[in-house]
Amino acid sequence: MKIIIRSAKIIDSESPFHNQTVDLLIADGLIEKIGTSLPEIDNAKEVKFDHLHLSQGWFDSSVSFGEPGYEDRETIANGLNVAAKSGFTAVALQPNSFPVIDNQSQVNFVKNKANGFATELFPIGALTKASEGKDMAELYDMKNAGAAAFGDYNKSIDNANVLKIALQYVQDFDGLVITYAQDPNLKGNGVANEGIVSTRLGLKGIPALAEELQVARNLFLLEYTGGKLHIPTVSTAKTVALIQEAKAKDLQVTCSVAVHHLVLTDEKLEEFDTRFKVTPPLRSETDRKALLNAVLDGTIDMITSDHNPIDIEFKKMEFDTAKNGTIGLESAFGALLTVLPLETVIEKLTLGKTVFGIENSVIAEGSKANFTFFTPEGKSTFTKENILSKSKNSAFLGAEIKGAVYGIFNQNQLVTSK
Repeated sequence: MKIIIRSAKIIDSESPFHNQTVDLLIADGLIEKIGTSLPEIDNAKEVKFDHLHLSQGWFDSSVSFGEPGYEDRETIANGLNVAAKSGFTAVALQPNSFPVIDNQSQVNFVKNKANGFATELFPIGALTKASEGKDMAELYDMKNAGAAAFGDYNKSIDNANVLKIALQYVQDFDGLVITYAQDPNLKGNGVANEGIVSTRLGLKGIPALAEELQVARNLFLLEYTGGKLHIPTVSTAKTVALIQEAKAKDLQVTCSVAVHHLVLTDEKLEEFDTRFKVTPPLRSETDRKALLNAVLDGTIDMITSDHNPIDIEFKKMEFDTAKNGTIGLESAFGALLTVLPLETVIEKLTLGKTVFGIENSVIAEGSKANFTFFTPEGKSTFTKENILSKSKNSAFLGAEIKGAVYGIFNQNQLVTSK
């Protein structure tokens, strides 16, 4: 199959064609030629879009699809199609299915379900059996089966010794440990960020300290053991400062932030809309600004949609009892452009591949064709018509977003959203 991409502005700081507008000839999944005004070729499909921009394929370090066990929320097949049309050529799948992805057979199951799709799926194996935080799961077997990292989704490891042993154990095969940080005792029955808004609304608060104490403990453990640690969905200014200090000590620590924590604050809770109930909770404007600065200065390594479909019967409830989570793949790019420069957005949507041991494809002749098509131009309102997921629990419904995603090319497949 041959494809000619016309008049695409390259956004790839590693490419010799960075910031140039060129044509690209793709043949059998490889970039054969890059230049201006490439000649037409018989039987070659031409790709043209308004104000077309092209970058390395985007990677999302945290998505939940539900299958197996929660197919009513999302299936792997539909989830990968949503990811492709949202611009992502690779996603890391969280283990929070039923059963939990905590062994080799479960890793094989989800990988087999993902065969043949343009978007590649990289499973995250549970760090502990059934994600219960007690006994370490079969990490080496899962690594051999294709697990990209190990972590218990949105669950802290209360037993420090379990985390210590895991960090030591994975060094034998260069494994990556993911540790969500939220002290369950300090969280208690909290449902919103502890502060002025939660007090005014009468909602039980979750102090920033619940995250920060766990982050500090986990970083102390990392300093003691060595190894590689990834801290997902950081949400407070103090957390950012702690990670900055750890990086200054040359500890192998990385972190991500969710799109909604960069764009939204706890002020959104005024109407008790459960679409805004997420974990960690939406924080204050001070925290949001600190997170943005940490993205810009490199302390935060990557941005995730933290896509988490929840069926309507678990969202259309009283705020205290509704489940946490928002979908985010479809709105990620457009929402980020409202708060960050384009090149920063692209950098943070691609850098995570290196952390998770996924091959990068620089946009150059001879490289594998793995790109995302998009435009930063234009503004629109995100509506239900923009949602491709089976679940509709988006925190960005009604929000103004910028730009648009046109699709991806990966695995020798073209997927477009138009």
